[in-house]
Amino acid sequence: MQRRSDLETFYGLLAEIQNRTGGKRLLRECHGRMNWPERGVYFFFEPGETRDGDMAFCRVVRVGTHALIARSRTTLWKRISQHRGTTDSCGGNHRCSIFRLLCGEALMTRDCIPQIQTWGKGSSAPWEIRTNERQHEALVSQYLGAMTLLFLSVPDAPGSESVRGIIERNAIALLSNYHETTPDQSSSRWLGQFSSRGRVQRSGLWNNNHVDEQYDPAFLGLLENLVLQTPLI
Repeated sequence: MQRRSDLETFYGLLAEIQNRTGGKRLLRECHGRMNWPERGVYFFFEPGETRDGDMAFCRVVRVGTHALIARSRTTLWKRISQHRGTTDSCGGNHRCSIFRLLCGEALMTRDCIPQIQTWGKGSSAPWEIRTNERQHEALVSQYLGAMTLLFLSVPDAPGSESVRGIIERNAIALLSNYHETTPDQSSSRWLGQFSSRGRVQRSGLWNNNHVDEQYDPAFLGLLENLVLQTPLI
């Protein structure tokens, strides 16, 4: 079956990224003084989420990139730092990160936390609302901080048709369980099972976009070329 074979190829390439970049990074320990490429694609792994139930191999739970709008100046580290949140108060801003927004919603449901009515409302919020949300932002930072990630340098120009965008959407479509179950399903305890977003629940990914699309196997060749260009640390 081609999809199973393509999944093995994909995870084999991630293993090569891990070898070449010095291993996975723990999100809560990431900072801007680390060596980050200006642009790239990232892959998140979540504790307890494994490939085909094998505890030795973690499955990807989110794929992402940045600067998919022409002339955008957002860097890879800037995007990852938005997911991580701030280090001074362990807070963050879920309005800058759909990853934080989705996890925050699911945490409220799973842990029977009173719903924060302002959560996810608007692209910005005044100080009073942010203060009321701060405690929950800290819980989100704690949860996400335990995740690890790999990243791949993709030094192309910002834009919707960038190579980064091609890798992101095809990797998500390959990994998604939305239409067809893969061998790497989410566990029964996965936080995403408590998400209000059907795309998250069904796909097994902390992604909303591209989970219901078909992937083009040709993207794996593109990914391989970029991985092989990654210098060993």
